Amino acid sequence: MAASRPEAVAVVEPLGCAGGKRRYRQMTFRELDQDSDRIARGLRELGVPPGSRLVMLIRPGIDFVSVVFGLFKAGLVAVLIDPGMGARRAMRCLAEAEPDGFLAIPIVQAARLLSPGRFPKVRFNITAGRRWFWGGMTLDRLRGGPWSGSEMAATSADAPAAIIFTTGSTGPAKGVLFTHGNFDAQAQQIGDFYGIQPGEIDLPGFPFFGLFNCAMGVTAVIPDMDPSRPAQVDPVKIVEAIGDWNVTQAFGSPAIWDRVGRYCQSQEIRLPTVHRVLSAGAPVPIEVLERMKGCIAAEGDIHTPYGATEALPVASIAASEVLSETAGKTRAGAGVCVGRRFADIRWKVVRIVDGPIPSLDACEVLPAGEIGELIVQGPQVTRQYVTGGEANRTAKIRDGVGFWHRMGDSGYLDGRERFWFCGRVAHRVVTSGGTMYPICCEAIFNQHGEVQRSALVGVGAAGRQRPVMVIEPCHRQVLRDRTAGRRLLAELGELGTANALTAGIADFLLHPGLPVDIRHNVKISRERLAVWAARRLQPRRGASR
Repeated sequence: MAASRPEAVAVVEPLGCAGGKRRYRQMTFRELDQDSDRIARGLRELGVPPGSRLVMLIRPGIDFVSVVFGLFKAGLVAVLIDPGMGARRAMRCLAEAEPDGFLAIPIVQAARLLSPGRFPKVRFNITAGRRWFWGGMTLDRLRGGPWSGSEMAATSADAPAAIIFTTGSTGPAKGVLFTHGNFDAQAQQIGDFYGIQPGEIDLPGFPFFGLFNCAMGVTAVIPDMDPSRPAQVDPVKIVEAIGDWNVTQAFGSPAIWDRVGRYCQSQEIRLPTVHRVLSAGAPVPIEVLERMKGCIAAEGDIHTPYGATEALPVASIAASEVLSETAGKTRAGAGVCVGRRFADIRWKVVRIVDGPIPSLDACEVLPAGEIGELIVQGPQVTRQYVTGGEANRTAKIRDGVGFWHRMGDSGYLDGRERFWFCGRVAHRVVTSGGTMYPICCEAIFNQHGEVQRSALVGVGAAGRQRPVMVIEPCHRQVLRDRTAGRRLLAELGELGTANALTAGIADFLLHPGLPVDIRHNVKISRERLAVWAARRLQPRRGASR
């Protein structure tokens, strides 16, 4: 892109305001190419051997993008983790990755020094910002003098490029090994599937997507937000950036578009330059799709790519198809349709097995319409974890010299080869009368006008679990007003009894705010809720409240 579009803007980051108008810093593709060359040269001159693992924790913006490309050019492996999981947990995960160094902001370097025994292999430490009470290199010094030519280590498709940690929303966070081939396949398939063209302007609500923008010749306008708290995003700042740069595409979690859509609807704001919105991380509520579809360009659409840290993208569906065809079925308990697979993805739905599956021969492939676990294969599917103990044995299925990845998601394929998501395999509730799937059951209760969201959890041992529906009401006063609370629970009980999917649910609990994942702020932490529900039900077994 630096060769074909040298003067086009590659990355934009927000600065402060002056005279009531936002200021921005920007970098062209030529400048980004040369800056990342300087970073790669600095790392080489510092003596960092190719293949070394460097923890990278710096704030989203131009430096983030330039440093990642600099690490790639130097043949190094970037270790990335979501800081929203908390310092103690993040440091424990990073120690498992056995890094050779840190390229991080001062507060992270300080935390590293306070845990010296955790990082015995660390030799290279670069501070992005001012050094405090330690020595070593800074990012500004690492860049050195003027650009002195292209830097590009010899790499192959199978060469390690990054270790990215999962959120740990359904178990311990695990370090996923990405190769250069994985990233190349991701960029190629995302661009081809959505028809993304050089010259478009994107607002990436997830920092790593800014890298794909640059690879596709798209300007990345970094939003003024905390990426670890998308549910708290200020919609005014998102709308401001879209207007200032005539953004044509935007990517973010459903939590971001929930806030932006509500704001635009209440203020009667249109975003006419936006033709494509992407939202990933969890199923996007139908009402969020409706609101966002109503405030972007008339011919625009919302797309919901489906996948996981280990395998992305896998499938996608557009809001136009959801609203015209699948939404009614979702509300009736059929699950959430996540669409058709990407061109290079192969997939199968197999009989659910708790525990490892040694080979594909041991799998029972299910026919269309029958719920099982989705397994996938393709060039964007990562091959292994580098942390997480037994994760490789439990999440990968051998197929000759290749493998399949277990998505950990339950669902089924319909007659048109679309996958319908019914919930995480680990979250299904196995009762004496059969198996209940969260997404299907929750849809029945989410239709009630006073329900913000709901979560099905199981209490007790698998096979004899007691299904409990935890309800987050739209209005907090329901939690304080016993009469209103009893009325709501009674209405929900009647709603559940009238549907075959939920007739077996006798216990309902009200919760002030369902706990969610740290990365997208939308995946409900059902493991934590199950423990909470068990404690609430213990004093009065069999009582519904």
